[in-house]
Amino acid sequence: MMMDGMGMMIWGVFSFLLGLVLVFLFIVAVVAAVKWVWGQRTPFIQRNGEDALEILKKRYAKGEINKEEFDRIRKDIQ
Repeated sequence: MMMDGMGMMIWGVFSFLLGLVLVFLFIVAVVAAVKWVWGQRTPFIQRNGEDALEILKKRYAKGEINKEEFDRIRKDIQ
């Protein structure tokens, strides 16, 4: 009879730990979702802080695009 009580206590501990793990995973999922949504809100700003116009100017300065492409893309992003 004493073993039955001990078995119930062990299952209680395991269910408590499983609950903690599920709460932790839920919190991690919410944080990841918020970071993902926040990253989607700023499409023209990259991680290093450069905006689309700065990148375009650098590409033009490097000769990767010509004047017509530069003007067309600049008009599109402004």
